[in-house]
Amino acid sequence: MLPRRPRGLSARMRLTLSYAGVVVLTGGLLLAVVSLFLLRYVPDVSIPSTFFVPNRNDLLRAFVPRAAAAMIALIVCGLAGGWLLAGRMLAPLNRIGEAARLAAQGSLSYRVALEGRSDEFRDLADVFDVMLAQLEAHVAEQQRFAANASHELRTPLAISQTLLEVARADPERDVDDLIERLQHVNSRAIELTEALLLLTRADGRTFERNPVDLLLLAEEAAENLLPLAESHSVALRVTGEAVPTIGSPTLLQQMIANLVHNGIVHNLRHGGTVSVHLSRQADALVLIVSNTGEAIAPEVLETIVEPFQRASTRTHSGDHAGVGLGLAIVQSIARAHDATLLLTSRHGGGLVAEVRFRLDER
Repeated sequence: MLPRRPRGLSARMRLTLSYAGVVVLTGGLLLAVVSLFLLRYVPDVSIPSTFFVPNRNDLLRAFVPRAAAAMIALIVCGLAGGWLLAGRMLAPLNRIGEAARLAAQGSLSYRVALEGRSDEFRDLADVFDVMLAQLEAHVAEQQRFAANASHELRTPLAISQTLLEVARADPERDVDDLIERLQHVNSRAIELTEALLLLTRADGRTFERNPVDLLLLAEEAAENLLPLAESHSVALRVTGEAVPTIGSPTLLQQMIANLVHNGIVHNLRHGGTVSVHLSRQADALVLIVSNTGEAIAPEVLETIVEPFQRASTRTHSGDHAGVGLGLAIVQSIARAHDATLLLTSRHGGGLVAEVRFRLDER
């Protein structure tokens, strides 16, 4: 931070002095005009006349004291009026400053809520209120995410500790069984940690953007997940046209893989399908991943993109329910690529995920 100079006059005082200066300057110019263009035509010698005719000196003696009094009155009025007007003009900034101080102290619920007609101060206050609302929502989301992540990470560690304590208390326990269970728990912890790191990377947008074809990524993701689909008797199809865009190939492939994997493991019947379709529309590049499965309630659709939220804990036999970050990662990757994710229930059961990439920035 750059070193600050000693505090000077307040903005209100500077505005007050400016207003007073303008008033005094205007009055001075008016008096100068009078003296230059009026008194110059009055002779400075006595004029013989039956009546008293003042000359220039007489007028100056009568005019100067009153002009000085008028200037003093202008200064007083300029300072008093300027102080009041400056205070009224700066009142919105004081409210915005108070909101900023409260936000710096951690209170993000305060809103300026500036009333009155729209002007520069009202626009600034509205923008500041929107920023506070977004910060409050972001902080609440981060706190909720941290709490959920801590809980989810604590579970495999607690299981590992319990297994080790049981093994210590029972020296005759099967070591191979213990190792296998510990390996399974450790794999779950690693999977969760990697998902958290990927989610953080997408949220932070710390990646390079390169040309990429979404159709090729979809075909590669489907090829990698084909053994899993075949093991569950789920048909996996990729259709559409080449859809070039700009983004991170790694993150975009992870997004597609998460959607396809989610469709496979939540396909609750053999003979189900997972389809991936890509198309170019007038205003967007569209990726649609749909799968058969159980019907999803509308209220569930609103929450399953949140971290650690699941549409269902029931999956194919032998599959775990996941760490609850798959769709949250999809949402973050889409948002990081300025795309939108829309989830809808499929007619007859299942889920349809639509990701729309805007064309105007490609």
